Amino acid sequence: MQLHYSDHFVLPLPAGHRFPMHKYRLLRDAVAAELAAVRLVQAAAASDGELALVHEPAYVDAVQHGRLSAQQEREIGFPWSPAMAERARRSVGATIAAARCALAEGISGNLAGGTHHASAGGGSGFCVFNDVAVAARLMQAEWHRRHRQFLRIAVIDLDVHQGNGTASIFADDPMVYTLSMHGEKNFPFRKVASDHDVDLPDGCTDGPYLQALDAALERLWQHHAESPPGLIFYIAGADPHEGDRLGRLKISAAGLAERDRRVLQAARQRGVPVAISMGGGYGRTIEDTVAVQMQTWREALACWHQWPRQTRGALADA
Repeated sequence: MQLHYSDHFVLPLPAGHRFPMHKYRLLRDAVAAELAAVRLVQAAAASDGELALVHEPAYVDAVQHGRLSAQQEREIGFPWSPAMAERARRSVGATIAAARCALAEGISGNLAGGTHHASAGGGSGFCVFNDVAVAARLMQAEWHRRHRQFLRIAVIDLDVHQGNGTASIFADDPMVYTLSMHGEKNFPFRKVASDHDVDLPDGCTDGPYLQALDAALERLWQHHAESPPGLIFYIAGADPHEGDRLGRLKISAAGLAERDRRVLQAARQRGVPVAISMGGGYGRTIEDTVAVQMQTWREALACWHQWPRQTRGALADA
């Protein structure tokens, strides 16, 4: 199984900044140490043309050349720097690579990504560019060029924060189904309607959470009964965890492992490839966040081993 990373670009954040930037390197180190069957691949940067499939060219240019306004920087939550611009491009590049690999092998992922608050014209909530949206648009274009067919896509966003940017980008696109299951009272406080939003109350625990997930997945498959998706983007946020500083939910580590298992096995049973992104994670200790994220990759690897052998070998033979 291939996983893609971009953690060698570290933002020079001010002291006391609440974004745990170093969690990405800790996660890669843990994957390298514990999951011998995983191949780690450094991500290339997304190009201007790829970013322009979703984002306004003027915004892409402002990020690249440090022309963001003070308001835009505040909305994103990161001060501009060359490393900030490069990391944003590489994070998108990692999800693009993961999506291509998933279409060949069944499952792949980005050790970061899930930047679902970024909309076409700007960033928000620690999200500069929307990696899933760009990768989805590019996979649709590449699929149509290769097969002369349209590629249906489903986004399963289980970050604790609603995927408002993704919802706005695909609001009028019947070929992309957006599902977001999130804390009702959490950021963003002004939601943008997804195809299916599941609002969870503060303090939600494992039982109600998994019940809501089962219902949401059933609705997704019913929606696609006649035309199933050809690719799923799964944002496996660690921030619903009970130890998260920003999450406000009470989902145990075991509950989140079961969440990942249900999403991935449902996709495998239907033969739908999955590209995974990490989304948020702001544990009271960074070790808690990394531990939850490692569960996701263990479940992904177990599911990848169950994927049909001829599919898993396709990439190596290409």
